[in-house]
Formats: sequence, structure tokens, C-alpha cells
Amino acid sequence: MKLGILGAGFIAHVMADTVRRMQAAGHGEVELYAVAAREEDRARDFARQYGMPCAFGSYEAMLQDPAVDFVYIATPHSHHYRHIRLCVDHGKPVLCEKAFTVNARQADDVLRRARARGVLVTEAIWTRYQPMRRMLDEVLQSGVIGRPQLLTANLGYAMTQNRRIVDPALAGGALLDVGVYTLNFAEMVFGRADGVQGLCTKHETGVDLTDSITLTWADGRAAHLTAAANAVTDRYGAVYGTDGYLLVENINNPQKITVFDGHNRPVRELPCPPQLTGYEYELLETVRCLEQGLVECPSMPHAETVHMMEVMDHLRAQMGIVYPCEAVDA
Repeated sequence: MKLGILGAGFIAHVMADTVRRMQAAGHGEVELYAVAAREEDRARDFARQYGMPCAFGSYEAMLQDPAVDFVYIATPHSHHYRHIRLCVDHGKPVLCEKAFTVNARQADDVLRRARARGVLVTEAIWTRYQPMRRMLDEVLQSGVIGRPQLLTANLGYAMTQNRRIVDPALAGGALLDVGVYTLNFAEMVFGRADGVQGLCTKHETGVDLTDSITLTWADGRAAHLTAAANAVTDRYGAVYGTDGYLLVENINNPQKITVFDGHNRPVRELPCPPQLTGYEYELLETVRCLEQGLVECPSMPHAETVHMMEVMDHLRAQMGIVYPCEAVDA
């Protein structure tokens, strides 16, 4: 299927490189076909770099091309809502980079619109699609660590030099960029939380710089999460049970699961299966779902996308963070 990439920033390059690697590895399910950017010269440079036949200086022009089978949205968070709607209105299926939108209202609105028109839309949060998710589930279900009771996870990078991260107009901050991974990790393990509490420190622009989040469950389980846009963290996730615990190396792209017994001794190690970039799984599932005529992907159902946005809405309300684009799109 022919892929059109909407946006030509950093993550668009990662996706284009992923498809190129897939093709080199014999995966012909996805073809790099077109890219659209606000400046045509930028789109042409991007297309030339990856050997793409088509480059467009406007998003609408690319969406009017009947050869485009589906679109990967690689623009800032603040623009996702409008760009998903634009694709849906042109009948183009969408794989949209996380965070899916800025708030739950936007997510619910655009997904209702997509379902009404029979257009597949899915959120490109890669950890939901990767095989390590299944492997983690299998370890926990085996009972090797007993009953999971407590979870911790952190994800942080020094990113304040990046305008997108600190600009409220672009829905910047730690939560939508990296905090979303800690939340997804916690709820992939424990399911939907019953309580959500959050605190943050703020950048001078008003966006959240560091986040401290606690999720609680009615049965006594808890998750303590940390996200940061101003510091490099070890990116580990840990699940603690009644008989042992496990560590997940890099919750942003899990590379290894190490299981420890009740005496802190490592008893099992599960490495990540060979991967190209880790983004290939979301592409392959999107293509499979399109071939089956589905409007959502099983690995990240629409209900989960809206729910995660609702969780982040609650956290931002507690932190006192509002983005300018929310008033514009209201």
C-alpha cells in the first residue's frame, strides 16, 4: 500500500527510514509514495532523500492524490486534530503519531467522524504494537512474580532546546511527549486505573517540565510514574509482585525483560526480538486492518486512545496546563 507522510520533521524521517528498511528486508506491504510539507522545497528534499516519487507543498494536494492509500501524520500534537479531520474528509486512512490529539474531546470527535465515514484511524504509539507487549503479558500471566502489586516507570530526555517541546502553542511539555508512554506502560500492565493524581514543575513558557504521577486501583495496586523534558533518565519500568519482580529496559522501546525472584536474584531474561526500528509493527498492523476493512487496530482500539487522552486531561487539570489551540478548536 502506498504511504503518504504528512509533515517532514524528525519523526517523519524515522518513519520513512523504517519503510525503507522494511523494503530492504523483503517487506513489500508498504511503499514510500508521497510526502507533504508546508514548503514544497522541503517536501522535495525529503522525497529525494528517500526515493519517493511524489512531493507536495500542501497537505490538501497530497490528500487529493487517489494513489495515496493511507497517511502517517507526523506534525506537532497541536495540529493532529485538524490534520486527522482533513484526512478523514478526503477518505484517507490515518496512522497518527502520539499523542493522538491534545484532549479527549478532540479525540472522541475525530474518531466518531472517522467511524461514521468508514475510515480507519489509529494512534501510532509504537509500544502498543510491539511483540514485547505480548511477551510482558506472558511473563506476568505465568505467575513467576506472584501477584503484581506495584509498578514504577520513568521516561525523560533533555529536550528543552527543541521549540516544539517548550511552546504552549504546539502543545509542548513532558506529558504529551513522554509522559504518555509511562501511562500506557502502566495501564498495559494493570488495566485502567481508578485514581489519577499528578504534580509537575513548569518551564518559563508554562508547559510542564517534569511530571510526577500516581495511579491507584481499588484493589490496592499502585503505579508511580515520572516523566521529564529536561533530564535524561534510565527509562526503566518495574513491576513488583508478591514473589518477585521484573525490570523492563527502556519503556519507550522495550529491549529486555529481566525477572528476579523473591531474593533479588535474576532467574530469567527475555531479549527483544530482532527489529528494524520498532516502528514497523504499527505499519504492518495498519495495513492488515485496512485489508480486512476495519476502522480501528486491535493493538490500540479507539476506546483506549480516548481513555488515555481523558487521563492526561485529568492530569493537566490538576497541573493547571491549558494549550492555546484548545480554545481555537473548541
